[in-house]
This record gives sequence, structure tokens and C-alpha cells, in this order.
Amino acid sequence: MKLGVLVNYASEFHTAAAEVVDLERHGIDVVAVPEAYSFDAVSLLGYLAAATRDVVLTSSIMQIYSRTPTLTAMTAAGLDYVSGGRFELGIGASGPQVVEGFHGVAYDAPLGRTEEIIEICRAVWRREKLTYSGKHYSIPLPEGKGTGLGKPLALINHPLRERIPISIASIGPKNVELTARVADGWQPIFFHPTRSREVWGEALERGTEQRSTELAPLKVNVQLPVAIGDDTDAALAHTRAHFALYIGGMGARGQNFYHKLACQYGFQADADRVQNLYLAGRKAEAAEAVPEQLVRDMSLIGTEKHIAAQLDALDAAGVSTLYLLPVDDSPNGRIGAVEAVRDILSARAKTEAHGY
Repeated sequence: MKLGVLVNYASEFHTAAAEVVDLERHGIDVVAVPEAYSFDAVSLLGYLAAATRDVVLTSSIMQIYSRTPTLTAMTAAGLDYVSGGRFELGIGASGPQVVEGFHGVAYDAPLGRTEEIIEICRAVWRREKLTYSGKHYSIPLPEGKGTGLGKPLALINHPLRERIPISIASIGPKNVELTARVADGWQPIFFHPTRSREVWGEALERGTEQRSTELAPLKVNVQLPVAIGDDTDAALAHTRAHFALYIGGMGARGQNFYHKLACQYGFQADADRVQNLYLAGRKAEAAEAVPEQLVRDMSLIGTEKHIAAQLDALDAAGVSTLYLLPVDDSPNGRIGAVEAVRDILSARAKTEAHGY
């Protein structure tokens, strides 16, 4: 498994770049730059492309509604070029609170739009004269819309690669099926290594059955809070509050993807209690109501022995890349978490190599 880190939304660019350079020296493989209603991801990714040499750089995630499909393709090609072929395009629908509340764009047809955007991106990277007639995007604009002066155009520059890897952040069954069918990578949030197959197995199988032979096997990239040691009570409390925000507050009642996921993992009564408390404004109580078992199952929080067992479970579940989210978010804390997980993975690899 490869190791990655996510740059904090609120990170100051110069400080973040210096830290990523340091993490690269400590063996990190991938750096993901998220984008919410923060500074855009592209500016920092371009900066990191100049500051780093070997790490893979990925957007996690570029929202599908905030850019046209062709701008997404142009941006990905530019980032891939300036990084020397080290960029991977991570996309996702985000949520209606951000899309409609910050961008002022209707949150509609996320599934259909995602598929069409991927098709358009790949056509742009192949430098085809772009003509596309889909349900959601028509390029050029059809007759009767706009000035009528639009004509098919091809990207002027030559991309380094015509198949820049694309990963999708998805958790709904139809979106996961789409991911397995057309994407290079999958970014599920709150990944439970031993129960994920129960939730997503059928969707992954349906998508894989229709997957093009031109695509390599789907990579699975997951985010995990990290705190290693014998005393992890503070780390558990911190992570409980984070989980409570998503399970309880990310979406209205009945429209919360993360609450539904916790229910699918077998924690429905707990998820309902977390949501009720959170929506009532009792956030501290909501955090306390998040089951410890759920937190430990979806994190790397605990002793080295526990972490090793979790890594075994993640490997068995087919995880390709671990995006580490150190609870100690200081530079030293992040480096320490990376080194500790790297050491456990190395010890595990040596044990497997010697057959014991």
C-alpha cells in the first residue's frame, strides 16, 4: 500500500509546501489537495508541482459543478504537465450545501454529469476536435443556443498523457458502480475494511463486469485518522467529534449520505442518536454518542498491534493508498505518523517475505 497525506483546507500555501517537501523526504508517496469553499486546489497543486520531485499530486476533490468539463480537462492537463506527469484528477459531486450555497449552481444529476465529464476530459486529452452531445453537456452549443458561432476545437497544447488517471469520490451504490466501470480510482469516505464489501460489493461487481479492458484494476484510496500509542483517549475524542459532524450534521435529516453509511455498517441506532443530538445543537453529546468501535474500525488509532491488524484488514479489502489524517496535525506530528505507519508496513512486508 502507498501512503499519502491530505493538505489541510486552511493551510497557508508556503508552510504547506515546505511541509510536503519534508514529507517527501520521509517517504510519502501521494499528496492530496482538497477543495471545499476554501482556496482553490489548483493554485496549491501547481505550487507543489514546482516544489516537489517525486510525489504524486492529486485533487481530492475537484467539484464537478464548479468548472466546465473542458476547463476541468485543461486544468488537469496543465497540472500534469507542470508536475512532469505526476498528477491524478480526483473529482466528486461535493454536496448541495456547498454547490448551491457557495457556487449558486443547482445540485442536479451528479451521476450523469460525472460520467459525461470523464468522457469529455478523455476526449480533450486525446486532442480530438471536441464534439459532444450528452444529456447534460453539449459541445459546441447546439443550434438555437448562444450566438451560433461556436465550432469544434481541439486543445492547442500536447498533454504529456492522454489518459491522466481519474478517481471518483463516491459512496452511493449507483455512483460506486459508475466508478468501478469508468474510473481509475475510487475514493470512498469512512471506509470500513471488514464491512465495506457488504455495502458496496454488488455495486463494485456490476461496474467491474462492464469495465473496459483498457483500464487497469480499480485502485481504492481511503482516508484514515491516525494516532499510534497506548493512550489514545484524546485522539478518539477528537475523531468522534469529526465523525459526529458528518454523521449528524452533513446534510438534512433523510439527506445525509454519511448517516446512511453508518446505518449500513450496522450502527443505525447509534447513527440516529448522533444525528438527533447534533441537529438539536448538542454537538458535544453527539460526539460522545459515536461508538468507539466504529471509530477504531475506520481509523488507525490504537497500539502498534492494533494498527498492524487494521493494515492487514485494509490490504485484504483491496486498499491501494492510505491517505493519513494524523490527529496531531503539527508538522512533527504528521511526519511522526507517516514514519510510524511506514515502519509497521515495512515490518509486515519483511514478515511476509520470510513466510512467518
